Amino acid sequence: MKKLTKWIFSGVLALCVLAALPDFAQSKHAAILTPEDTAKIAPATVFFRGQSAPLQLRNTYGVRTDSGAVVLMGLVDSSGYSSGVQQKYQGYILTEVPLDFSGKHLQPGAYAFGFVQANTFTVMDLGNHDLFSTSWTADAAMHRPRPLQVVQGAQTRAYELCSGRKCVGFTVGK
Repeated sequence: MKKLTKWIFSGVLALCVLAALPDFAQSKHAAILTPEDTAKIAPATVFFRGQSAPLQLRNTYGVRTDSGAVVLMGLVDSSGYSSGVQQKYQGYILTEVPLDFSGKHLQPGAYAFGFVQANTFTVMDLGNHDLFSTSWTADAAMHRPRPLQVVQGAQTRAYELCSGRKCVGFTVGK
């Protein structure tokens, strides 16, 4: 009877460990989040330049780092803003870790961004002040461009934020 109890206990313990492995693996490996996981943590609205705007969940992507920190990037409905703001303010970045866009550093926090004319990607603070700009590149080989997406880059912790075929590379800190 004691052997049977030990076997049952060992079996239950093994099942618990196996059930926990997917969550453990997910939190310890850097990866682009699934749309379902992104939707669970993305806010419904975001604040910029004195107003709140809805975040487009269908066009919001997340990245989880090796340490479990999260980066969210999504398009916003900027229809309530002036046309001058709408031209620059297309999306939102929420990051728990530092990001690097072509040598331009972004500390953890909340920011706005836009893919603007003249081959420029601009990041702004929440008061609509430009923090930096960098060039975007066109990805003619992209098979199914979307309004916004995050794709894996060529190196570890490297990704691309793409609006249609306009893409800007970034790396995620630890």
